[in-house]
Amino acid sequence: MWPEKVIPGVNGVHGRGYPVPLASHEDVVKDRTLFMNTLRSFHFSLGSKFLVPVIGGKELNLHVLYVEVTRRGGYDKVVNEKKWREISSVFDFSPTTTSASYALRKHYFTLLHLYELVYFFRLQPSFLNHSGHSFQAIGTIDAKFDCGYLVSVRLGNETLNGVLYHPAGYPPPASTHQPCNVIVPYTPQFHQQGRRARRRRAGDPGRPKPNRSGYNFFFAEKHSTLKSLYPNREREFTKMIGESWNNLPPEEREVYQSYGLKDKERYQKELKEYKERLKVLNSSMIMRRE
Repeated sequence: MWPEKVIPGVNGVHGRGYPVPLASHEDVVKDRTLFMNTLRSFHFSLGSKFLVPVIGGKELNLHVLYVEVTRRGGYDKVVNEKKWREISSVFDFSPTTTSASYALRKHYFTLLHLYELVYFFRLQPSFLNHSGHSFQAIGTIDAKFDCGYLVSVRLGNETLNGVLYHPAGYPPPASTHQPCNVIVPYTPQFHQQGRRARRRRAGDPGRPKPNRSGYNFFFAEKHSTLKSLYPNREREFTKMIGESWNNLPPEEREVYQSYGLKDKERYQKELKEYKERLKVLNSSMIMRRE
């Protein structure tokens, strides 16, 4: 089993304590200026980027977005109940604005999700010992298996369930004849075939990069997110991402498919130009030989 509650990193911030709230949730809901000041201070304390996004040529009202999401129970509940389209109707977006619900969800997760955890859910600012990168916790061993232990750890008011693995090179029990069949940390393997493929691609640097499908764009985005959240479960990512893609609402899938169509157009254009350059180059070489 893995931790029941995962607090994600955003904008490259992982594993650090969260700032102490400077005001109550009720106060920031009532006062837009206070909300913006505390939000900027929050991102400054984390060292994360903070830029007000633009949708349809207008700056997104982050205060309205925060109020609408939190009054519906917060980010996770809005996602589970699929209420982003309902929230997007609150904003006066241009009719030409496509996939507004997806854009709102993306910007909320990037800019407001951690803020919500601290101000709305009142997450304890930090369990970390600021004198170092370690902390003390009370835990129990729930079960033992060939590769390590299943454990429960108490952190503040939370109980986290997880796995402790034996260190690398630890000898398994002599009676064990079967390989470990649980999730193990992933170690990338570099195969000769991959190196040959890279050499083939590097043979002509002028050749355009092949186009990517909408799923390829989705996969790359989700893989980056999952890698920051679950660094030791990379073997599962393909299955997890595939299931996410299958459950993706049609309007969100269209966003990635549009990326794929644009990239296909880019590739076809660059490939045509590349072939024309080859023709010119071949013609000039023939003329020189004559």
